[in-house]
Amino acid sequence: MSMNCKIIVKRWPLLMFAAFVLPALAQDTPSPAQGAMPAHEIQLTAKKYEFSPDPIRVKKGEHVRLIITATDRDHGIKLEAFNIEQKLKKGVPTTVEFTADKAGRFSFKCSVHCGLGHGGMKGTLIVEE
Repeated sequence: MSMNCKIIVKRWPLLMFAAFVLPALAQDTPSPAQGAMPAHEIQLTAKKYEFSPDPIRVKKGEHVRLIITATDRDHGIKLEAFNIEQKLKKGVPTTVEFTADKAGRFSFKCSVHCGLGHGGMKGTLIVEE
């Protein structure tokens, strides 16, 4: 047997491990069926001085996915309690995700000046125990 063949035979188990086991481990991300908690998805609109729906209700511990669409012009959303500040382009659904890890009532507001009623463009997130 040639020297190259001997090296390949000796390293065969390592090659098999690298070829089959490592790629399988890299793809081992939990799915909802494996116990990962699915996101509580909420469609939200931002338009002339209001967010809808308002209030938004979620449970403590939930992973929340807000899909927000500004329908009339650019807006923004700022939810300080969860360190969220995101610009919202008109007509483009924007996804914001966070874990509701504390219970209570939390105000959010538009963070992009949008006209005379901008200061009143607010909403409430209620996180229930």
